[in-house]
Amino acid sequence: MAIPFSPVNIKFTVRRSHPELVAPAKPTPREVKQLSDIDDSDVQRFQLPIVHFYPHKPSMAGNDPAQVMKSALAQTLVFYYPFAGRLREGLGRKLMVDCNAEGVIFIEADADVSLHQFGEPLQPPFPCFEELLYSVPGSEGIINCPLLLIQVTRLKCGGFIFAALVNHTLSDGLGIAQFLKALAEIAQSACEPSIPPVWCRELLNARDPPRITFSHNEYDEVPDDETRSHVMVHHSFFFGPNELKAIHKMFPYNHHGPQNSTFEVLTAFIWRCRTIALQLEPDKEVRLMCSNNVRGKSTLVPPGYYGNAFVFPAVVTAAGKLCRNSLGYALELVKKSKAMATVEYIRSVADLMVIRGRPNLVSSRSWLVSDVRRAGFRDIDFGWGKARYAGPAMAGIGDFLGASFFIPHENAKGEEGIVVPICLPLKSMMLFIKQLENMLISKL
Repeated sequence: MAIPFSPVNIKFTVRRSHPELVAPAKPTPREVKQLSDIDDSDVQRFQLPIVHFYPHKPSMAGNDPAQVMKSALAQTLVFYYPFAGRLREGLGRKLMVDCNAEGVIFIEADADVSLHQFGEPLQPPFPCFEELLYSVPGSEGIINCPLLLIQVTRLKCGGFIFAALVNHTLSDGLGIAQFLKALAEIAQSACEPSIPPVWCRELLNARDPPRITFSHNEYDEVPDDETRSHVMVHHSFFFGPNELKAIHKMFPYNHHGPQNSTFEVLTAFIWRCRTIALQLEPDKEVRLMCSNNVRGKSTLVPPGYYGNAFVFPAVVTAAGKLCRNSLGYALELVKKSKAMATVEYIRSVADLMVIRGRPNLVSSRSWLVSDVRRAGFRDIDFGWGKARYAGPAMAGIGDFLGASFFIPHENAKGEEGIVVPICLPLKSMMLFIKQLENMLISKL
């Protein structure tokens, strides 16, 4: 369990309606659809919280965002009807969706707070977030539970907050964004999504016979020797154009090849600072996992595919070596992780899931980073324009708190940058902030 570590300290009251189930607006196929062997691994068996903050729009006066969303949701579920079903587990822990049209949970609410009171910068952790995305008793599980929960909270300023809890076995970040874009299109009177949803989960199933062709360090069997008594805290960091420019300057310029990407240098920079702040014994292994999507790398999955289509290739080094060496050493490891994510690699992961019983990732002394800047969460417009903040609501994926997202964001000055939510023990968070400041001040 982690607590917010944020300068924003407001309290407000949320009045919620009784949670209700929204089913598809029309009859949908009653069938059982298997998930892929990438979908149903242990690492995907969690619920991902997403949140969007929308300001008041005078031209939308008289339109109730909750009612607009509820109506559009029922129509969208006609096309994405597996979301209205329930997960079942078969032999070998194989997951499948019982497309029974039971529906998804929908909650409408009102809060006596205005958008500006959430402060600047508007980024995780958000105060009283448990009130903005209510955990309905009995809905927290992965199996035999609703696969989607949506809460629309109207604010006293005329804006609203859209929050969702999505079962990650059904969709990755790009798939969730695709579903939400379809919801937004239908909310604005479209008859159907502009991108037809594609199931085809068999495309990412294990081969017959399965064969592991890579060393998957992300699934190593490593004793978890971390202390659990620490107070864990959430905090987010905004890296604007000045900070990103300064970080780029910390790395050698490549005169003979492709330049370092922003993702590469920011990941290397944060990973090294984070490891220094953890004050680990020098010989302890640390892992970096870069979430890599296979969309665009090949024709392995077609346009419209909304399942999980990514892997987490891990690079491993000793804590002392990472902290002692230059940032260039961390950068090379980041590039190595990215380069590993080939079509053959994802095939090997699917085979590993079947052979080894769908194991989870190594969480001990690991940092996972997922870049959602191109997922399109900010472009989701339900009729009220673009959100002030849009994307994952906090650091962590399920019980694995050592995961962060790179989220596109515009600060109060209108500067485009990247928000990175991070969860660390309290003492390490203080050291991490100090480490960031010391390294950036010398370059700014």
